[in-house]
Amino acid sequence: MAELRHSASMGNRASAGSSPVKRDDPSAPFVSASGVDGGGRDRDRDRDKDPHRAPFASSVLHLPPPIRSLLALEDPRVSTSTAYRILVAFLAFLVLAGFLSLPSLWSRLNAPYLCRKEGIVLHCPRVKEPQSLWENPYSATTSWKPCAERREGGISDLPSENETNGYIFIHAEGGLNQQRIAICNAVAVAKIMGATLILPVLKQDQIWKDQTKFEDIFDVDHFIEYLKDDVRIVRDIPEWFVDKAELFTSIRRTVKNIPKYASADFYIDNVLPRIKEKKIMALKPFVDRLGYDNVPPEINRLRCRVNYHALKFLPEIEEMAEKLAARMRNRTGNVNPYMALHLRFEKGMVGLSFCDFVGTREEKAMMAAYRQKEWPRRYKNGSHLWQLALQKRKEGRCPLEPGEVAVILRAMGYPKETQIYVASGQVYGGKNRMAPLRNMFPNLVTKEELASKEEIDHFRKHVTSLAALDFLVCLKSDVFVMTHGGNFAKLIIGARRYMGHRLKSIKPDKGLMSKSFGDPYMGWASFVEDVVITHHTRTGLPEETFPNYDIWENPLTPCMCRA
Repeated sequence: MAELRHSASMGNRASAGSSPVKRDDPSAPFVSASGVDGGGRDRDRDRDKDPHRAPFASSVLHLPPPIRSLLALEDPRVSTSTAYRILVAFLAFLVLAGFLSLPSLWSRLNAPYLCRKEGIVLHCPRVKEPQSLWENPYSATTSWKPCAERREGGISDLPSENETNGYIFIHAEGGLNQQRIAICNAVAVAKIMGATLILPVLKQDQIWKDQTKFEDIFDVDHFIEYLKDDVRIVRDIPEWFVDKAELFTSIRRTVKNIPKYASADFYIDNVLPRIKEKKIMALKPFVDRLGYDNVPPEINRLRCRVNYHALKFLPEIEEMAEKLAARMRNRTGNVNPYMALHLRFEKGMVGLSFCDFVGTREEKAMMAAYRQKEWPRRYKNGSHLWQLALQKRKEGRCPLEPGEVAVILRAMGYPKETQIYVASGQVYGGKNRMAPLRNMFPNLVTKEELASKEEIDHFRKHVTSLAALDFLVCLKSDVFVMTHGGNFAKLIIGARRYMGHRLKSIKPDKGLMSKSFGDPYMGWASFVEDVVITHHTRTGLPEETFPNYDIWENPLTPCMCRA
C-alpha cells in the first residue's frame, strides 16, 4: 500500500510539472503557477463553477491594455508608460472640455424663451406643455418682463427751460394709430435734439375726416407728468411767439427735407442747427420720419415708454372699454374667454389692395370704376391688374375675406360656440360677404351690439374715440386675430407682447393659405394639418427684434428684459 501511495504521489507531481502555466510566466496575470490560492483552493475550478465570472473575465481580456492596466488587470511589471500617458492626457482633455463647457451649458439651461428667424421661418424652443387654443405656453411669456417704464427716483438729465435748444411742433397725421406712432416719434426726436415739444396737433385726415384734439382722446396731464424727466412738453406755443399762424403755413418755419426712417445723427446735423437759429420750427410731414436700428437703444426704449406708459386714453374711454370686455366674457352667463377679430375688408381697403375677390360681374365692374377714380395712376387702363392681383395673392399681400377667416379658425380648432368681438368698419359686400363667417361662428358681436345706443352716442362725436374702444377691447381679449397689416394690428400685437400674460396674437400666413385655398385636390385633413403646423409659432411669441423691424409690433429686444 505504501508503494502504491508513493507511486500516486509521484504521478501527481509529474502532472503538475507538465502544466502549461509556469510560475514566472508574466503573460498569465490572474493565475498563479500552481493554480492554487493561499488557502489551498483551486481557483480555476472555482472560476469554472461561477457562471457569471467566466463571461466577465472573457470581456475584460478584450479591453485595451491601458485600461486593463489602469484597472489593475495587467501585471505591473509590464511596461505600459506610453499607454498610461495617452490615457491620462485623454482623460485630462475630457475634464477640461467639460469644465469649459459648463458656463455655456448653464446659460442654455437658463436661457429665456426666444424664437429666432431663419429667412421667413420662425424657430421656437420646444415646450412640454400641451397646446392651448387660448393661451401661449407659460414658459414663453414668463421669461421676459417690461422694462421701459419710468424709473422712480431717477436723476433727470433734462436741461432747464432757459437752456432748451428750441421748440418743435408736429402734425400727427392719419388715423388714431398712425397718430399714436407719430407722437411717440416726436417725443424721441425732442429728446435727441434736447428740444422742447409742443403738444402735437392731431391733423384732420381726408379719410377719417375727424376734428379730434389731443385732449379729446388722451390724458394730457398724465402724458406730460410721466415724461417730465425725459422731455419737456408744453401744452401750447409760447406766448412770446406772436405769429402763431406762421408756424402752420410759413415755409421758413418748416423743416420739410427729413427722409423716411432718418437716423439720430441726421436730426443732430441737419435739423438741430435750424431749430437753434429759429427757436421754433414745425416738422412736416412727420410720418415714419425716425428709424429704428440707427438710433441709440435708450431712444427706442423711450418710444416704448411713451407708447405703453405715457399715452393713456381718457378715463371715460378706458371705463367703457372695460365694460365691453366684461360683457364679452359673460355673454353665456358663465365667464368665458373671447376672441377679437380685426377684419380689414372695408371698401377702401379692398380697392387699395388691387387684389381680385369673389363677386358678381356687376360688383367687379363697380370696383374697377372705383379704383380708376381713386387711384388713376395705378389703375392706368386696367389691363395689367389681373396678373398683378395673382402675384399679390401668392405673396400674401391681399386681405383675407370673411369666409377665408372662418375656414382658418375652424381648422385651428376653434368651436362654433366661440365668442368673437369684431373690430371693423363697414364690410365690403355687407351681409352676403359676412354670411360664411357668421354661419360658422354665429356668436359674432360688435361694439354697437354690446353697448346701448346712449352709451355709443356719447363717443360718436369723435371717430377716434370709437377706434380707441375697439383698440382697448382687442387689447384685453384672450386671442387676437389680424387679417391684414396696418398700424392697428401692429400696435395691438406689440402691446400684447409687452404685457405678456400668455396672450395669443394670431397672424395668419396669407401666402401659404392662398396656395391651400387654390389647391382643388387638398382634403380637409391635409388643410387642417397645414394650418396647425404653419401657425404653431405665429401666435405673438417672444421674438428677437431684428434690424429694420419696427418696435411697434415687436418691442422685445429694446424694451423688455429677462425676467
